[in-house]
Amino acid sequence: MRALTLPIVAGLAAAGISPATAQELAIGLKSEATSMDPQFHQLSTNIQVAKNIFEALTTQDAVQKVTPGLAESWEAIDDTTWRFNLREGVTFHDGSEFTARDVIYSFCRIPLVQNSPSPFTIYSAGIADMTAEDDHTLTITTKATNPLLPTELWSLAIVSADTLGAEEEITYGPDGTCEGMGEVPQAPAFNSPDVAVGTGPYKLETYTRGSEVVLSRFDEYWGGTPDWERVVMRPITSDGPRVAALLAGDVDMIESPPIQDLPRIEDAGLKVVDALSNRVIYLHMQQLEDAPGISGTDGENPLLDPRVREAISLSINRDAIVERIMGGYAVAAGELLPPPMFGTSERPVDPYDPERAKELLAEAGYPDGFSITLGTPNDRYINDEQVAQAVAQMLAQIGIDTRVDASTASQFFSRRNDLEFPIYMAGWGASSGDMSSPLKSLVATYDPDTGMGPTNAGRYSNPEMDALLLEAMSTIDDTKRDRMLQEAETMVLNDYGIIPLHYEQTVWAMKPNLSYEPRVDQYTMATKVEPASE
Repeated sequence: MRALTLPIVAGLAAAGISPATAQELAIGLKSEATSMDPQFHQLSTNIQVAKNIFEALTTQDAVQKVTPGLAESWEAIDDTTWRFNLREGVTFHDGSEFTARDVIYSFCRIPLVQNSPSPFTIYSAGIADMTAEDDHTLTITTKATNPLLPTELWSLAIVSADTLGAEEEITYGPDGTCEGMGEVPQAPAFNSPDVAVGTGPYKLETYTRGSEVVLSRFDEYWGGTPDWERVVMRPITSDGPRVAALLAGDVDMIESPPIQDLPRIEDAGLKVVDALSNRVIYLHMQQLEDAPGISGTDGENPLLDPRVREAISLSINRDAIVERIMGGYAVAAGELLPPPMFGTSERPVDPYDPERAKELLAEAGYPDGFSITLGTPNDRYINDEQVAQAVAQMLAQIGIDTRVDASTASQFFSRRNDLEFPIYMAGWGASSGDMSSPLKSLVATYDPDTGMGPTNAGRYSNPEMDALLLEAMSTIDDTKRDRMLQEAETMVLNDYGIIPLHYEQTVWAMKPNLSYEPRVDQYTMATKVEPASE
């Protein structure tokens, strides 16, 4: 097993391959961003593009250490009150000054964003009030004690109140009740550079769906002059063409090259870097009476029985998936975050035990098994469709005849959120590096009013776990909070409310005159790609 915080650099080659042009950086992405609206979809492919254009009050380094962003410092006044000192001299891309008013507008807009597949309200719903003491001093009051507030704020992009048509005075109100917002632009409007205005190091130049995102350098960026005059980010969703684009020099860097192609890439004199990520690939099972896509059960949903869910977990040979499909670039998962991240308990990986799985099915009343559909994206995670096919074959071995329904990420997420799949495979990367992230997103009881469980498309519900999670999220003492999160996760895993499969090992390949520090969160951040030092 590779250490979580020790990136591995391989294939260092002789210099002599230059970027496409001296001041242009071209990156081949595995998946396409679904929107330029940084508050629309909590999806890493969107976030990694948006982070070049928009910033937040805080930021995170490659191993998720929280550092100052648009707020240069902050302090907790009491258990529910925080004061943030905002940077002065920061301007938006249109030249307007960044102030506390923009922060209030940005947080007010989040619950007003329509049709979000995975809304950012999970981070904003706990804020009771926001007031500006002056243009660069902001006080935030939370509904309950939230020790992770500075960490969570990294996920909430700051947009320009003036650009988006706000009134002069904006008054914060929780849960979408702010005043002075004007007519709030929705996500499609952000496809225009005139609307997608942030404070980041790069400006949106053009966004052509299915083709490319082009960014241009923001010379007045408060953090210093960016390395590249122009950045082109091209979605190349098929592995072969993405590798071919790098080998041909059409792009300077690619994310997620296929494991089997790494020797060929290194032999061509290119550089490969990789590190264990915080992303867990998991199975989620729909726990509603009328779950679709199941047959052979007399109309019952067998996934409501924890014995059936346990049987599914025991049927999966995780080590075989890691070695044969992931080429060793993954680690079998026993939890929702890789240890030793905060809230993990070193829980062992479920064993591969198909005979016990068959016994459990028989005990649950399904000795002959049943048929089911497994939903999965085919272009979002590393070898995602191949992993799903392997899972289907393993389930078939215990009598669960499984049909894989694979679709592109954009289609999959939409269908998943419409509850079309009785069981689905997806991934989750904890933006906070804390166990509360997967717990409150994936398995907390779905409740749009509180923002809990926004990605719980299995509709798993455990009120006892919910109560413990909320208590943990309001506990300042790290030792106590760590223990409570461990206990909350154990409740879910003992109940097989969700089934972890493996943690992804993330790989990037690039020309040898480039440098990139691998990130635990898997983001490909153009702002962090630098010319390699001599």
